[in-house]
Amino acid sequence: MHHIQRLAADILGRIEAGTTLTDALADAQRQQEQLTPAERGALQDLSYGSLRHLGVLRHCLRQLVPRPLPEPQLERLLLVALYQLQHTRAAPYAVVNEAVTSASGIARGKFKGLVNGALRNFLRRRDEILDAAARDDVAAANHPDWWVARLREAYPQQWQAVLAASNAHPPLTLRVNRRDGSVAEYLAQLAAAGMEASALGNEAVQLAKPVAVRDLPGFADGAVSVQDEGAQRAAHWLDLRPGLRVLDACAAPGGKTGHMLELADVELTALDIDAARLARVGDNLQRLGLNAELRQADAARPQDWWDGRPFDRILADVPCSASGVVRRHPDIKWLRRPGDFAALGRQQAAMADALWTLLASGGKMLYATCSIFPEENCQQLESFLRRHPDAVRLKEEQLLPCERHDGFYYALLEKH
Repeated sequence: MHHIQRLAADILGRIEAGTTLTDALADAQRQQEQLTPAERGALQDLSYGSLRHLGVLRHCLRQLVPRPLPEPQLERLLLVALYQLQHTRAAPYAVVNEAVTSASGIARGKFKGLVNGALRNFLRRRDEILDAAARDDVAAANHPDWWVARLREAYPQQWQAVLAASNAHPPLTLRVNRRDGSVAEYLAQLAAAGMEASALGNEAVQLAKPVAVRDLPGFADGAVSVQDEGAQRAAHWLDLRPGLRVLDACAAPGGKTGHMLELADVELTALDIDAARLARVGDNLQRLGLNAELRQADAARPQDWWDGRPFDRILADVPCSASGVVRRHPDIKWLRRPGDFAALGRQQAAMADALWTLLASGGKMLYATCSIFPEENCQQLESFLRRHPDAVRLKEEQLLPCERHDGFYYALLEKH
């Protein structure tokens, strides 16, 4: 299976060039149609795992090979192999042999000996090398140092817990469709299927061990959706009632869209700028047997799509750094740059301002992000309130990633 190791190294290269992990993995799996389900699972594990532990892996590699190699693909191959040796059950000799075989196709094979020597050296000195990595702040954090510095500043008490949660495997949390049945009924179905789970609230159920979505009882019929417990708060905060006109801005992939429609028969418009992502909203609603008006448009440019009828509720799920969902998308922490936040902040402000003009008097808008950085959240809200004297803050909450949920920020505003 050495091609899986090599494919994972290719994916790391694409991420260094700026592609998201989701896209890089989907492309690789499309191009490698002959992969078996087990190989697809292995490729996903190697890609996600290498990115989740990249800080430690890089530190280990520098102890083994002090200078970066002239061939970046060799660096990436060694990082994936080190991940395999530390975190998978693959036989060490097989991992080393795979890496040497892959190295023979790079730079006419002149680094085969180096790859072999470095990995065997790691196996001999594993404890000493991992101890040194654990004592290095950046390596142990498995996040860039500027990210850690910002976290420490924003959350002097909790930053280490946030890092630990962001490096952990994410839980599989489901939202039970209340139109279909109760949490208690669904827990009984899971138990009958041999799946251990617990209730987290009115609609949230967390599985003890993640399973393939297709294996979940009733999933295909809309009995449940996959949605983090933190993301499930949004629809409840909006205080929905039948007949209200609701706008879901930046709706894709449609988790919150479906939840709102499950809670109340509202007249909902779901907007997204990306046609392919909007199609996923349609697929989700179809599975749930629910309806919304889907529109491909830019939420920040209402002049292109709005019919002039005010909305009673608006979910402003604005573009953000996604720093609260890093455990689900470990590429984010390595793709982000400190300079990204100024541009994101301008985008967030422009979208919130544009959407506010569409809200009826007495209506409510929920400003939402999946970020944990104050400049995208409470600082954005303070400047929004200064710009809009007719806005009243009803409540706000910053959720930090933990065992129950990912990181989110919510601020509910009413128009007076």
